[in-house]
Amino acid sequence: MRRTVFDAEMKPLGLTRSQWWVLAQLSRSLSHGQDGMLQTDLARILDVGKVTVGGLVDRLEISGFVKRLPDGRDRRAKRVIITERGYGILETMTSVGRQLNTRILKDISPEDIAVAEAVLAQMKENLRELIDSEGGGPADGPD
Repeated sequence: MRRTVFDAEMKPLGLTRSQWWVLAQLSRSLSHGQDGMLQTDLARILDVGKVTVGGLVDRLEISGFVKRLPDGRDRRAKRVIITERGYGILETMTSVGRQLNTRILKDISPEDIAVAEAVLAQMKENLRELIDSEGGGPADGPD
């Protein structure tokens, strides 16, 4: 539901959910010390095909939010990087996200938020353990 509301906030900026999701993933690569991502890695992370991510990057490139550069190690591969205009839209996305979170968490105590975060973090860890140990989790357990 949060994504639906965020989509509505991004629509006047001309960004679809898929496009802002690409920008968000590219921005995360910066926090890992990388400048952009290979298109193939982006497709894998987004769990979409190479053709699909290519179309998304095409539209973002036409809008001036990203550009493709040849990869330094493999000239056949394309690295997608965020442009100055793209960083501007990321700042807007961050601001909208913070405002949205404030509205979502209205009337919820900091203590309740902390408990919810701890429970969700433990659930995520449990899922990671299932994936790591059993290649996707048990087929006979409850959902």
